Amino acid sequence: MKPVFLIGYMGCGKSTLGRALSVATGLDFIDLDHYIEQRFHATIAELFASRGEDGFRRVEQAMLREVCDFSDVIIACGGGTPCFFNNMDEMNAAGTTVWLNTPISRLYERLQRNRSKRPILANKSDSELLEFITSALDARTPYYSRAHHSFCATLLEDKSQIATTAQQFCERFNLPTL
Repeated sequence: MKPVFLIGYMGCGKSTLGRALSVATGLDFIDLDHYIEQRFHATIAELFASRGEDGFRRVEQAMLREVCDFSDVIIACGGGTPCFFNNMDEMNAAGTTVWLNTPISRLYERLQRNRSKRPILANKSDSELLEFITSALDARTPYYSRAHHSFCATLLEDKSQIATTAQQFCERFNLPTL
């Protein structure tokens, strides 16, 4: 089976849903950011700091090309992955792309709760956070909307919702379940 790429803004649930889909289907799960960190023995923040954004995006592109050749895998991409170079075209050609389209209000709730885990958000006030999300999502939506499919990822707040959403995803995209 060709790869399934989960794309969308940070906090939309790519990693959460991707892990649940892996459990439900037996397919491998790759979080592209973690894949990059393992390969380069550095965090994403460290790679940004040492290589700059352009250098990081080139690393990301190379690693994306690598995982595009994998089969039987669900790949959670970084929020910016689809927005650089021809990454969206490559993902669309290599497999199935699904935009986890999550309302700004839900993104805000999730990112507000977990902002300390994300250096880019850590020092923002609530109003700055909301403006940051809104502005970034506006800029990225043209890329995300090029995905083959859009899927609502609003209900991923507890184990029951995650399991239900994963089942709905499997049914909609005809993924085999265990």
